[in-house]
Amino acid sequence: MNTRVWKAGLFLLSLIMIVGLSVSAVFAARAQTFTGTVSDSMCGAKHAMPGNDAACTRACVSKGSKYALVSGDKVYTLDTSDKTALATLDKNAGAKVTVTGTEKDNTITVTRVTAAP
Repeated sequence: MNTRVWKAGLFLLSLIMIVGLSVSAVFAARAQTFTGTVSDSMCGAKHAMPGNDAACTRACVSKGSKYALVSGDKVYTLDTSDKTALATLDKNAGAKVTVTGTEKDNTITVTRVTAAP
């Protein structure tokens, strides 16, 4: 009987640990909101091409660079294949936007982009 109770307790403890880890992983991947200026991952905060920042951003992205968000001292690479988000980023190149998504290792997986006021 003691062995049976011990096995049941071990099973419940294992189940509680698995559920706890699963819940913490879900909350860790919670979407955040970031506000900053649309740039590209090659130039970051300082554009290399002469002219305005929007033209430089569009030129770099057309050559394979990814969009980026410059927020304070941080430069986040923006990862999305959503056509609406990409169109909003292109339209607002060099301007301020608000990006919603999950961040990991300075890369934001974008779920939404809106022009910032």
